[in-house]
Amino acid sequence: MDIRSSMDGLRSLLGVNAAAPPTAQAKNPVAANAESGLSSDLATLSSAASEISQAALGEGIRTGKVAAVQAALAAGTYNVPASAVASKLVDAMLSGGQ
Repeated sequence: MDIRSSMDGLRSLLGVNAAAPPTAQAKNPVAANAESGLSSDLATLSSAASEISQAALGEGIRTGKVAAVQAALAAGTYNVPASAVASKLVDAMLSGGQ
């Protein structure tokens, strides 16, 4: 399968013209945005980002549980009942992802 032909088909379906090859970006994106008049752009981190950073520090991780799940995955014996997955999906949809 030729990826380029698939991408061309996707572009035509979406009505997007083929873009020019990307140019090298400035080392300072804030300065580049200010020069191009895009100084109103703003990036913020969500609460999920702070949770991830805390997890990276190892706070609240049950290493024994993690090791057991990794071993079960490696052995091919890890099993999650479909009803448990469905229940969690319904709960997540009803709570709005919170």
